[in-house]
Amino acid sequence: MSAPTQTRPGSTVEGRVASSAEVRDAMQDLERLTPPPRARPAPAAPRPEPRLLVPALRVLALVVLVGGWEVAARTGVVDPFFYSMPSQIWATGVTAVTEGTVLLDTAYTFSATLLGFAIGTVVGVAVGLSFWWSRRYAAVAEPFVVAFEAMPKLALAPIVVLVLGIGISSKVAMATALVVVVQALNTYSGVKSVDPDLTRMLASVGASRRQVFAKVVVPTTLPWVVSGLRVTIGLALSGAIVGEYIGATQGIGRMIQYAGSTYEISLIWVGIAVLAALSMVLYAVVGAVERRFLASLHVSR
Repeated sequence: MSAPTQTRPGSTVEGRVASSAEVRDAMQDLERLTPPPRARPAPAAPRPEPRLLVPALRVLALVVLVGGWEVAARTGVVDPFFYSMPSQIWATGVTAVTEGTVLLDTAYTFSATLLGFAIGTVVGVAVGLSFWWSRRYAAVAEPFVVAFEAMPKLALAPIVVLVLGIGISSKVAMATALVVVVQALNTYSGVKSVDPDLTRMLASVGASRRQVFAKVVVPTTLPWVVSGLRVTIGLALSGAIVGEYIGATQGIGRMIQYAGSTYEISLIWVGIAVLAALSMVLYAVVGAVERRFLASLHVSR
C-alpha cells in the first residue's frame, strides 16, 4: 500500500493567493484590450417650428376645401342648386354688403349676443355664489337649475318672443337663458372646490361669513368663472340666432331664415360665413381675456 499524500501546511492558501493574482492580471489585460465605451451623444433639442407654419397650413386647408368645393360644383359632382359654389357665394356676399343690410344685421346680432352674454354671466355667477351661503338652499335649487339646463331652449323661444315682442329684448332674453344656467353650474363647481379647512380656520380666528366669502370663496371661484366664458359666449350667439329665427326684423338669423324661405342658397352660406367669423372673433377676444386673467392670477400668487 502506498503511503497517503501529505499536504504541506499553507499550500492551499498559497494556491488561492496565486489564483487570485492570476485572475487580477487577466482582468487587467482584458481591460487594456477592451476599447473604452463610447460616450452617448446628447439628445438633440427639438427644432422649434416656424411661427408661420401653423397659419400657413390652416390657409392651405381652407384653400383646398374651397377649391375642391368649387371644382366639385362646376363638374357636377355636387348639385350647385342645393350646395351653391364659393364663387357664387362670394358674389352674393359682395352684393349683400354693398347693397343690402348685412352690416346692420351683423351689428344687431352682435349687440344681442353681447348683452345676453353680459347679463347671463352676471346673473349666473350671482346664483352660483349664492349656493355657498346655504346648503339647504343649494340642495333645493340645484335640481331646478339642472332641469332648466336640460330643457331645449328652442321650446321657450316662441313664448319669449310672444311676451317680449320681436325686438332685441327677446333675443337678449334667449341669449341670457342659454348663458345663465351654464355659468351658474360652473360657478357652483368652483364654490364646491373651496377648501373647507381654510374656511373653518378663518372662522375660528373670528372672521365673519362675509369676510370668508370675499377673501376665500370669490377668489377661488373666479378661475372657474373665467374658464367658462369661452363656452358661454358661443351659447349667447346661439340664443340670439334662435330668437331671430322665431321672429325678428333684423339680424343674421332673420336673413338666413328669409334666404331659406326663398331658396337663396348662396345668401344662406353668406349668413353662415358671417356667423362663423363673428363667433371666431368673440371666441378669440374671450380667450385673450381668459389667458391674461389667469396669467395675472398666477403671477400674483
